[in-house]
Amino acid sequence: MTKEYPPHVYGGAGVHVEYLARELARHVTVDVHCFGADRTSRADDPTVSAYRPWDRLSGTEPEREALRTMSVDLAMAAEVGGADVVHTHTWYTNFGGHVAHLVHGIPHVATVHSLEPMRPWKREQLGGGYALSTFCEQTGLESAAAVIAVSGAVRDDIVHCYPGVDPDRIHVVHNGIDVAEWQPDPRTAALERLGVDPSLPTVLFVGRVTRQKGIVHLLDAARRLDPGVQIVLRAGSPDTPGMARELAAQVASLQDHRGNVVWIEHGVSREEMIQLHTQASVFCCPSIYEPLGLVNLEAMACGTPVVASAVGGIPEVVDDGVTGTLVPFEARGGGEAAPADADRFAADLSEAVTALLDDGDRREAMGRAGRDRVVREFSWTAIAAQVVDVYRTAVAGGAPV
Repeated sequence: MTKEYPPHVYGGAGVHVEYLARELARHVTVDVHCFGADRTSRADDPTVSAYRPWDRLSGTEPEREALRTMSVDLAMAAEVGGADVVHTHTWYTNFGGHVAHLVHGIPHVATVHSLEPMRPWKREQLGGGYALSTFCEQTGLESAAAVIAVSGAVRDDIVHCYPGVDPDRIHVVHNGIDVAEWQPDPRTAALERLGVDPSLPTVLFVGRVTRQKGIVHLLDAARRLDPGVQIVLRAGSPDTPGMARELAAQVASLQDHRGNVVWIEHGVSREEMIQLHTQASVFCCPSIYEPLGLVNLEAMACGTPVVASAVGGIPEVVDDGVTGTLVPFEARGGGEAAPADADRFAADLSEAVTALLDDGDRREAMGRAGRDRVVREFSWTAIAAQVVDVYRTAVAGGAPV
């Protein structure tokens, strides 16, 4: 069960499900239940069923989004009888897995890509629905037969946020990446179509417009970079209209200050994304919360060094000083989505990026090491086998009372 599935994928969880389902199909029979419009499956793809929310829940109030999600969960749960395991991804479907277990007696396995209590800024997006999203997540995780954390850091967060989850039922299985698809592509045609100058030193950001991804801190850091450095932002899907307006104003101000800023708001193809990663001098991930950071794996797979904040699961992906540079991050605390010292954080990001831009040999060495690390440790073949082992554990052990 997943909110996102091709061709409608906008975040790391959706990418994870796309590749995991494909690789799992080599081991077990996979049926995908997702949100949205009907999908057409290829012969070698898992069977896909799509669901839409109840019409009676339409409306613009922010809490209705959470209610619509719950309606899809109920519809999904009604359709999965006969399965041996139901596997859910994110709060969007955790409640559906819980209901499927109650109705059909199916063991529920839940993968945690992020945690609602760790993202307090989502109140801006969901309003009162934030309490519902947390309820769906907590209910699903505390009753699951097995919980998969995408990093050791996420495992620790689960134990902290939801003490009702038995730590012995939590299994760490990292995200993966298709290393045959994600590899260096020296072509530049895609960059030229997107308005990116391949001849300039370039810092690339890829992510949604959300507090979590820390894009505002990268824009602050960019004011300290040499004006000849090109800043490329593949930033779309804002959490709220207000956040979209805030970012637009900050980008416009930065363009007035230094120029050489390319903001790609529309979707790009995977081929274009791979070329963007390959041609970037440095990939920057300034997240203030990141359970693992699939975007860093994508950059490393394309041979690009990474500058990233040392939060969540990022240190499990980026080997500091070997495949990139980790920038210290201290949260302000009190539930605020901000660094304790925003100016210091921006300055540290700028300093780390500049150090790599000034050292071509080091960039190349880090790029090679990053590609080697991804191939060695993050292939989908190994990860799918670990997930199947978790399924066996869930089926053998049953679900908790």
